[in-house]
Amino acid sequence: MKEKRRISTDGEPVAWKSPFAGLKDVVLPQAPPRGQVNQPATPQPASAKNRGRVDIIRQTAHRGGKTVTVITGFVGIGQAEKEQLAKEMQKACGVGGTVKEGRIEIQGDRRDDVARILTKAGFRPVFAGG
Repeated sequence: MKEKRRISTDGEPVAWKSPFAGLKDVVLPQAPPRGQVNQPATPQPASAKNRGRVDIIRQTAHRGGKTVTVITGFVGIGQAEKEQLAKEMQKACGVGGTVKEGRIEIQGDRRDDVARILTKAGFRPVFAGG
């Protein structure tokens, strides 16, 4: 059995080494001056700026009362890219989802998060269906 080390209570100094002691030697990068904005290293491709309108719909019908966010209306996008977008949405929202019949389904009411991701990908998201 492992022997426990006890700290002395008679006033002697305690030999303790901080686990953060090595951080004093780390050199951090300099921050840019105030008011200056970092520019991205690689610009977005011109074709990704306007890739068309997509509809974001919240559905509960035929799903046992569970809410699902459905994204439809993709034009000129392949199945592999839809699956990649779905995976990114699932990761950002922390939920499950799938790609079925040309549309992306994300579990729960995640319309705002999905719209942000689609805007970043160059689509024009529109909230449809009330």
